[in-house]
Amino acid sequence: MLLTFVASTLFFASLGLSPLAHAHRFHAGITDISMNPNTGNTEIVHTFMAHDVEALLENLYQRQFDLSDPEDIAVFKKYFEKQFAMADTAGVLPLKWVGLKVDPNSVIVFQELEQRALPEQVSIRQAVLTDFLIDQVNTLNITQNGVTQTHTFTRSKREQQLP
Repeated sequence: MLLTFVASTLFFASLGLSPLAHAHRFHAGITDISMNPNTGNTEIVHTFMAHDVEALLENLYQRQFDLSDPEDIAVFKKYFEKQFAMADTAGVLPLKWVGLKVDPNSVIVFQELEQRALPEQVSIRQAVLTDFLIDQVNTLNITQNGVTQTHTFTRSKREQQLP
């Protein structure tokens, strides 16, 4: 009996230490921006943890979402386009929503700035999930002329002016 109790205690304690038993302990997104020389478009690819996106949508709308359903994609797109934007001195840049790819681990959003290079001076708002997750960190990589610059966005630093 004591052996069963000890074995059970060790088993449940090990579950508590298992990374699979808990939600992940960090919240991060990555955005990559680069020019596609074949199309002349600036491509923007965002990657977020699927669990975080699902939790956000369930929290906002009090229901489960299926990001393969066009209606649910439209809801997510509306949220996303409020949270991510780019502007130059003339105003907000017209980002085209290309689509998204969802797998059990990630949600990848594809956007592009058609027939345009990224302006030399651009203001970027990358606030996706920062309104929901206090410790969300969004890393943004911009590659221009073979040089990559990395910028970090958080709840307290959602917008940045880039040279």
